[in-house]
Amino acid sequence: MLSKARGKRFQLILIKPSHYDADGYVVQWLRSTMPSNSLAAVYSLALGAATRQVLGPDLPIDVVAIDETNTRVRPRDIVKRIASNGGLGLIGFVGVQSNEFPRTLDLARRFRAAGLQVMIGGFHVSGCLAMLKETQVDIKVAQELGVSIFAGEAEEGFDEVLQDAAKGALKPLYNHMKKELPGIGNVPFPPFLPVDFVNRTVGNVTSFDAGRGCPFQCSFCTIINVQGRKSRYRSPDSIEQILRMNWAQGVKRFFITDDNFARNKDWEAIYDRIIKLREEDGMDVRFMIQVDTLCHKIPNFIEKSRRAGVTRVFIGLENINPANLIAAKKRQNKITEYRKMLLEWKRVGIMTFAGYILGFENDTPESIRHDLEIIKKELPLDALEFFVLTPLPGSEDHKILYEKNVWMDPDMNKYELEHVVTAHAKMTREEWQSAYHSAWDVFYTDEHLETIMRRAHATGINIRSLMPVLMWFSSAMKIENLHPLQWGIFRVKHRKDRRPGFPIESALSFYANYAAETSRKATKLARRWLHLKSIVAKIEADPNSKLYQDEALVPVTEEDAEHMELYTQSETVRAAVKHERRVAGHLHTNGQAGNGHAANGQNGNGLSDAETHAGHHHDAGHHDHHHEPRPGIIPPAA
Repeated sequence: MLSKARGKRFQLILIKPSHYDADGYVVQWLRSTMPSNSLAAVYSLALGAATRQVLGPDLPIDVVAIDETNTRVRPRDIVKRIASNGGLGLIGFVGVQSNEFPRTLDLARRFRAAGLQVMIGGFHVSGCLAMLKETQVDIKVAQELGVSIFAGEAEEGFDEVLQDAAKGALKPLYNHMKKELPGIGNVPFPPFLPVDFVNRTVGNVTSFDAGRGCPFQCSFCTIINVQGRKSRYRSPDSIEQILRMNWAQGVKRFFITDDNFARNKDWEAIYDRIIKLREEDGMDVRFMIQVDTLCHKIPNFIEKSRRAGVTRVFIGLENINPANLIAAKKRQNKITEYRKMLLEWKRVGIMTFAGYILGFENDTPESIRHDLEIIKKELPLDALEFFVLTPLPGSEDHKILYEKNVWMDPDMNKYELEHVVTAHAKMTREEWQSAYHSAWDVFYTDEHLETIMRRAHATGINIRSLMPVLMWFSSAMKIENLHPLQWGIFRVKHRKDRRPGFPIESALSFYANYAAETSRKATKLARRWLHLKSIVAKIEADPNSKLYQDEALVPVTEEDAEHMELYTQSETVRAAVKHERRVAGHLHTNGQAGNGHAANGQNGNGLSDAETHAGHHHDAGHHDHHHEPRPGIIPPAA
């Protein structure tokens, strides 16, 4: 909400920062992947504070939100804006993840040099304060600059921050990392961003969280230590409010950012409300959600997902080696359930995307390549995205390495899940990094891209909708050397927006290189698009394409465990499969398989308490997972 009024008005500038690429330029696009849910949540709370006049009737609040992944941050203009409105204001860096912290500090220095009040919140500061006894060096640097730190969730304590800022008396730290985190059931101003924000994203997608927190214990995850292990949920009324506000401004596509929507105890009530909006009120809203590998055991979950407009699901597959999963405390992932789960989603025509982590303790370059070939042959995934196992500040992995004084790369800009930042027992850092880059080439061969689309066509998925998704995932590393979820449409670079320590190029050199680079990338993209289009045409022209069948699409049988390489590739795997089948048989004998309701204190959504709490999905999505909320939406929206 921009105000042209002159006089005394408090200026609240909310910035979701980006990060730097390998050449020191800010990663920015004409249209980025998707809006930040953190920005949406804080923006709405800020509008609520303005509406309630928390600074009194004589000091109105103007709220400005900037997502740096698609909008340039101009410190000089912001300084002028605050000065022209009476000099009162606050620069709030929202949802700052570890890899965004260096860029945030660089911007904060410029604002502090101009005498402005600055605050930083998000997963990096919250995770560090939650898990480490000592204050991290980069947070100390921020505080030495006079930057205030906000840890925790803004639903609690936001008014206090605004009131302190209005007095020019921000505290160095606002720590809301408490045992009992704030309820989000019926927040009067739930997550929302104006349509002009959404229009700057690929596919015009927005996001919201239906719940926060996760009961699992994955050692690579920051969410459980920041948002808690006790799940909190928005009510169906609140979800309807979010959908109607967005529908009214023409926004119809959503990413539900919950780490694991299937574990939301109110999933069915939420789905029933959405189904009513779709089927009775004519609101054609559609969604991408994040789920775990056992969600297919919840009665009616997959069927209702389809009716509720879910077109895509992101699954935290993570690995196909049971020993790696156990070491990472992800015991809830059962490899014997992977094919069943994926085929169930195929059955209702919903696209499946999975995250796969490279660098667990048993991984080697050879084993990674071998595992990917098994996945290609035996698992009917529509897309697979890769991440380097990263000890993110706020995770148990980071805490253990930190306390043992094990080397970790001090440059937080690299903690975006694409760079190797610590050592591995069986791979050099160079081998590990190379395995990550080659994984994209191993999985997204021309041959396998055709296989993916043939499987999709045979199971009722629109391959013309799948084609741009596959182009996105198969091309990002080749063309931009960035993860697909860091990508966007048309790379924007500003000559002077470069990381300190890198030289500012001459205008002639910069613009010549920028033009050549843009042209080169556009040519590669065009060739890629035409190639995928030829595959689609080939499949559509094949009279037998609907009859396509391969090993991944064959219905699951007991005999799979005897011949499929997924279950027989090593003695460790065979033993794990035998154990999983024995446990499943035991549960079935006691009438608890599949749904596990009330008996034995079960949670009523397909998992016993023992399974639920034994271990710890991300996009994602973030976003889950081993990163800060994974931005798991896959452009463009269905």
